[in-house]
Amino acid sequence: MARRVLITGARAVAALDIARDFAAAGWEPHLADSVPVRMASWSKAPARVHRYPAPRQQGAAFRARIVELVDTFGFERVVPTCEEVFHLAAPALQCRLGERLFVPNLATLRQLHDKLAFARHCGEWGLPVPDSHPIDSVEDLAGFASRSRKWVFKPRFSRFGDSAQVAPDRRALSAITPSPDNPWMAQARIYGEEVCFLGVAHRGELVAFAAYRSSWRLGGGAGYAFEPVAEHHRETLRKIASRLAQCAAIHGQFACDAMFDEAGVAYLLECNPRATSGVHLLTGAGHLAHAIGDGIAAPEAAPRTLYLGPAMVVFGLPQAVRGARMRDWWRCVATGRDVVSRPGDRGPLLGALCDAASFALTGFKHNISTNAAATYDLEWNGEELP
Repeated sequence: MARRVLITGARAVAALDIARDFAAAGWEPHLADSVPVRMASWSKAPARVHRYPAPRQQGAAFRARIVELVDTFGFERVVPTCEEVFHLAAPALQCRLGERLFVPNLATLRQLHDKLAFARHCGEWGLPVPDSHPIDSVEDLAGFASRSRKWVFKPRFSRFGDSAQVAPDRRALSAITPSPDNPWMAQARIYGEEVCFLGVAHRGELVAFAAYRSSWRLGGGAGYAFEPVAEHHRETLRKIASRLAQCAAIHGQFACDAMFDEAGVAYLLECNPRATSGVHLLTGAGHLAHAIGDGIAAPEAAPRTLYLGPAMVVFGLPQAVRGARMRDWWRCVATGRDVVSRPGDRGPLLGALCDAASFALTGFKHNISTNAAATYDLEWNGEELP
């Protein structure tokens, strides 16, 4: 019988691509989420889709459902892709499921997810980070008023870059309302080329790695087209990722945003201790599945251009028209590959559009952005979990 894996956060394109990769490696993949996921359900990928309660609002029921799924289907691995990773790392589930969970413990996740804690730990580990300071009150913020153009301000617990203020003027700075319950940070602004990388680590050893950059982004900074970085930059980032995995004793997936300054020096900006779009550079032949499932090192990711088809049309095309970038847009689409749909499997394309519309409606109901709605039921902002 094939080995079985449960991939959570099925709303993410990364989850579907990871499922495809596990299938290519001979596993039986299952997907799960707390919301209807048409993209995954309408795919021809050989993956069954399950539901669980909202991790953030129904924590106890979520944990019980995960245990039920693992006991029923005998999953060897539980692999998160979104912020449900924090809820899976809750001590109660760690104790119950143990090695089946491909996640670090909650203390490690806190070190990585808290942007200020991440910067401070990286400094202790000898990893390059910009100068960073806590902003816990309006008084802390006032100290930066005369030099705010040289700094980036962001909540310590945030996602997608929605709330970040890059070099704000005094008026924009005064709109920030930090508090002990909503702590912010100030980070020195680095000028240069922004890049990203994804790593997979087994007990502190880097076993898979991909680096990429994106010139097509949403307003908050999240990219939806992914291009290779220069080879020398890739090697620099790989060494950083390897040291980070070792120093933080990471067991799971992690991704970082970084910046190469004008002198070519790399700086780590922040970390997302979960799957990101970098997985698409590693999937296809089962190598990522072998890395996650058994700790077998994956070969170097082939340099290629990939994109999220629905986003490239819905967001990229209007951006191209407004910014006179139609030639760049067409080149990306013509030379790249859509990671949402595949030849013979176009259902996920329509499903992704329907899922996006559903999140937009949720955002409207709760008076929040569509991005915020996409994590409303699972985001974690440092709370204690049982």
